[in-house]
Amino acid sequence: MSKQFDVIVIGGGPGGYIAAIRAAQLGFNVACIDEWKNEKGGPAPGGTCTNVGCIPSKALLQSSEHFEHANKHFAEHGITATGVKMDVAKMIARKDTVVKQNNDGILYLFKKNKVSFFHGRGSFVKAAEGGYEIKVAGAAEETLTGKQIIIATGSNARALPGTPFDEELVLSNDGALRVGAVPKKLGLIGSGVIGLEMGSVWRRLGAEVTILEGLPTFLGAVDEQIAKEAKKAFDKQGLKIELGVKVGEIKTGKKGVSIAYTNAKGEAQSLDVDKLIVSIGRVPNTIGLNNEAVGLQLDERGAIVVDADCKTNLPGVWAVGDVVRGPMLAHKAEEEGVAVAERIAGQHGHVNFNTIPWVIYTSPEIAWVGRTEQQLKADGVKYKAGSFPFLANGRARALGDTTGMVKMLADAETDEILGVHIVGPQASELISEAVVAMEFKASSEDIARICHAHPSLSEATKEAALAVDKRTLNF
Repeated sequence: MSKQFDVIVIGGGPGGYIAAIRAAQLGFNVACIDEWKNEKGGPAPGGTCTNVGCIPSKALLQSSEHFEHANKHFAEHGITATGVKMDVAKMIARKDTVVKQNNDGILYLFKKNKVSFFHGRGSFVKAAEGGYEIKVAGAAEETLTGKQIIIATGSNARALPGTPFDEELVLSNDGALRVGAVPKKLGLIGSGVIGLEMGSVWRRLGAEVTILEGLPTFLGAVDEQIAKEAKKAFDKQGLKIELGVKVGEIKTGKKGVSIAYTNAKGEAQSLDVDKLIVSIGRVPNTIGLNNEAVGLQLDERGAIVVDADCKTNLPGVWAVGDVVRGPMLAHKAEEEGVAVAERIAGQHGHVNFNTIPWVIYTSPEIAWVGRTEQQLKADGVKYKAGSFPFLANGRARALGDTTGMVKMLADAETDEILGVHIVGPQASELISEAVVAMEFKASSEDIARICHAHPSLSEATKEAALAVDKRTLNF
């Protein structure tokens, strides 16, 4: 006999586990199904983000940044450090510990909020009276019945046609996080978030890194002025970024990987590397969901079709996160998960796509929210722009990192903030002020008149707001 639940969540990543917890807090009897396994075969909820994405990549970025500071920047602070070495195995082990702590934390939250957890792959069996029958294929097969189903199965790395991931020489984000030694030469295809972050990790540790990007512009989704500033910093660091390339045949062998490509001028080129990371985007994960059994609609990309409220074409079935339309961001999935749980409870869940922040955790960090200057121009919106460099910020000078700037865009008539773009130290933290301001439809003058602590990096945000109206206090 199947176990009965009010809500069943398929997938335990950021969208899924957050949705399950919120639904339980709202009084529902909730089950969450997740198939991720740790190295011992035990449950590892948290999805791509926790296991092979956001969390482990930040752990490696932090370790590699410490290493670079010790080797290149301690001396200017009067600190002598000689013979600094990186124990890659220990760095990877620390990363694995951080991941496990997050896995265990999610399991603890399930227990605390009385969410029933099932370890295995969830799939549709059939529509049942008052809901749907869901099979859990795990160590022991079980059948659950739920009145409401939330699908949060995430996404998978997109492979190059004809070049599958072997996770030894040709790596996805998964393999890129498990490299056991610093490669002498590392190649990356794709200069997006994953490419830049993983390239930064191994470049800091001594790898010669080359990034091949098919688009003619660098970080096309980023404000053009910010992207140019970031590229200058990456070029100075030694990241070799080639734009406008067309990748051809890729061969693997005992000596590594050979990539044939044509450059932006149409000239034939070749690149030989020890390992190749492919980061050309991700595809929605509906593998094994058995959507055909119930008639769940997918679009041409394989994503689950949903409306503005995350409802699918089936009554009582919802979908959130990477498996639906919109940006593939963990925090976007979380917001949708909370909103769906609240909608099931008859409340008014809220997700504002215009105020979802984006972050690239390189050094310098890149973060933005709202529209870019090129988007405003294309839309014919009259705007005012103001920017302020960290070079003139006292806190940045004290940190020893004055790279980048804060840029603010506001409506020319109402002064409402339309976008904020940051490249520089701690941009990932600074962007939150802009998100809050835009959510409350603040003006640039509102930011300019708010007292910011001195000295702080956030003063650059205030200065950018002042610059929108051609004023500055020049801290």
